[in-house]
Amino acid sequence: MNHNRHISGQFNAELEDIRHRVMHMGGLVERQLELALDALGSLDTEIAQQVIDGDRSVNMLEVSIDEECTRIIAKRQPAASDLRLILAISKIVSDLERIGDACVRIAKSALDKKLNNQQPLLVSIETLGRQATKTLHATLDALARMDAESALMLHKSDAKLDKEYEGIIRQLMTYMMEDPRSIPAVLDVIWAARAVERVGDHCKNICEYIIYFVKGKDVRHRSYEDMERGLQ
Repeated sequence: MNHNRHISGQFNAELEDIRHRVMHMGGLVERQLELALDALGSLDTEIAQQVIDGDRSVNMLEVSIDEECTRIIAKRQPAASDLRLILAISKIVSDLERIGDACVRIAKSALDKKLNNQQPLLVSIETLGRQATKTLHATLDALARMDAESALMLHKSDAKLDKEYEGIIRQLMTYMMEDPRSIPAVLDVIWAARAVERVGDHCKNICEYIIYFVKGKDVRHRSYEDMERGLQ
């Protein structure tokens, strides 16, 4: 009996450790996004390079957490909610790593000399960037609390980010048509805006995995109304 309790205690400690590491990775990715947007807004090459260099830490965390998930499944053969937690974490770290990749793409845009003296073009990304940062922060908060209701609301709010992105693209297209010489610079800004918008998509995925863990229901590719019914 004591042996079983010992095994159970070890397993719980392993699960807690892996959750802690995921939140650490989330915090690192959130900082990467803030720095990348700062770098783009000010065209600061030093900050941009800091983001690019920092991506290695994000990648290493994804690999180590994935390896730990595989080890736990093989060694502990978890069932029910424990297995759901490990599967959800494995998918969440993949989306966090892709947010890290998006941050690198944003940072690389800040290194592009074509954007020098094109500050007005970058203003359009500021609002989108603030919205994406806010969404990521709220998603990580929902993850820390494993809050399915908050995850559902955040999932729905991604439409707002998409709408903002579409508005920026229309604005930039108009800019290109009015001044064809601006096309190379505008294309770089579109690339950066797309990377910011992708952050919202990955947050949406993370929200789906939170709901999967809490409710035991796979809500991927479902409408918001279907997801809402699944939470009742």
